[in-house]
Amino acid sequence: MSADGLPERFDVVVHPVKELRGELRAQPSKNYTTRYLLAAALAQGETRVVGVATSEDAQALLRCLEDWGAGVELIGEDAVIRGFGASPRADVTLNPGNAGAVARFLMGVAALTTGTTFVTDYSESLGRRPQGDLLAALERLGARVASRDGTLPIEISGPVRGGVVEVSAEKSSQYASALMFLAPLLPDGLNLRLTGNIKSHAPLRQTLDTLLAFGIRATARPDLSRIDIPGNQAYRAGRVLVPGDYPGSAALLAAAAILPGEVRLSNLRERDLQGEREAVDVLREMGADITRQGDTLIVRGSVLLHAVTRDGDGFTDAVQALSAAAAFASGTTTWENVSTLRLKECDRISDTRRELERLGLTVTETQDSLSITGATEIAGNVTADGHGDHRMIMLLTVLGLRADAPVTITGAHHIRKSYPMFFRHLEALGATLEYMPTDAQ
Repeated sequence: MSADGLPERFDVVVHPVKELRGELRAQPSKNYTTRYLLAAALAQGETRVVGVATSEDAQALLRCLEDWGAGVELIGEDAVIRGFGASPRADVTLNPGNAGAVARFLMGVAALTTGTTFVTDYSESLGRRPQGDLLAALERLGARVASRDGTLPIEISGPVRGGVVEVSAEKSSQYASALMFLAPLLPDGLNLRLTGNIKSHAPLRQTLDTLLAFGIRATARPDLSRIDIPGNQAYRAGRVLVPGDYPGSAALLAAAAILPGEVRLSNLRERDLQGEREAVDVLREMGADITRQGDTLIVRGSVLLHAVTRDGDGFTDAVQALSAAAAFASGTTTWENVSTLRLKECDRISDTRRELERLGLTVTETQDSLSITGATEIAGNVTADGHGDHRMIMLLTVLGLRADAPVTITGAHHIRKSYPMFFRHLEALGATLEYMPTDAQ
C-alpha cells in the first residue's frame, strides 16, 4: 500500500453518484511547491517551505536536490531545506522521474556544475519530451551539452558567465523559467530574450514571483518578451507559504458544477498568479453557480451549463478538467491555442478526443484546438485509458461520476504525479470508487 492507503498500482472503477456535498481544503500548489523548493536549495542557509505538495513531482525534486547536496527534512506538512547556494555537487546523475518541469528547472541550474547527467525511468513519456530549445540556449551561453536529439539522457556542464541569450517560448515556458532560476547566480546575470509565440505567461509570472519572495531582483516587459536578472545575487533563506492548487482544484470544481449538491473548497486565493485560476471564470461563463467567500469557493451544482469558446493557453493544466464540464454543456465548447497540450504526459488533444469518443461523445480536433459537443448522458460500462497522465485521469474520473453506469480507468495510480489525494477527496464529497490492484506500470 502507498501512503494514501491505496495499492501501489491500480485501476479505478468510478460509480455514478447522485450528488457531491461537503467541504475540502485545496491541496498545496504543485507549481509553487517545485519553485519554492528549488529556490530554497539555491539559498545559503535554512528555509522552511510551509505546506508543500506531496505529489510525485515534489518527491522527485526533493530527491534530486538531496543528490545535489541539499539538506531535506520533512516536518509535518512542511519541508525544511538547507541550501547549497550556487554550488550544487558536480558529477551527479539526477533522475527526475516523469516530472517535466522539475527536469527542465534542474537542467538550467546544472550550468552551475562541472557535470550533471539527467536520466529517467519513463522513456516513453518524459524520455520523449523535447528539451532542445533549453539545451540550445545553454550552449549559446557556453555550457557543454550532450543529448539524444534533444531528449534524455542529457549531460550538462558549466561554468557559464551569463549575458544576453535567446530562448524559444513556443513549446514551453519552462525553458525560460529554468534560465531565470540560474540567472542571479551567474557573474553577469542574464538578459533573456523570449522568442516565438510565448506560451503560458502565468507560470513565468509565478517564477518571477518566486524570485521576488527569495530576495532576487528582476525586471520584465509586460509581455514578458524580455526579462533582465542581474548577476552576483544571492537567494535569501527564510520562510514561505505554498498557496492552494488551482489546476487540481479545477477538477473538483467541474465535478461539483455538473452534479447536484454543494461543495465548499478553501485555500484558493482570489488574486493568485496561477493561470488555472481562470477555470473559475470559465465555469461561471458556462453558467455554473460559483460564489466566493474570501479564499473559499462555493459551488452549487446541477445548473444547466452551456458551451463556450476560449483561448486555453493561459490555463492549459485545467483544460482537461474543464472538458468534463464541456461534456455536459449544451452546444460545442472549443479550447483554442492549446497546441502545447500535445507535449505533455500524453497528447492531451488527440488522446482526449479518443477517450471522450469511447464514452460516446462527439469530439473534433485541429493542430491547436479541441472541440467537445455536450450530451445529456454519457456511456458507462466502459474501460477508458488513463494514458499514464494525471490530468487525463482527473477528466475521466469526473465524467464517470455522471455516466449512466460505472467507468473503469486504467493506470489510475498515476494520479499521484500531481494530486495524490484526489480520489480520497472525491470520496469525502460522496463519490463511490473501487480500486483494482494491477501489475502494470
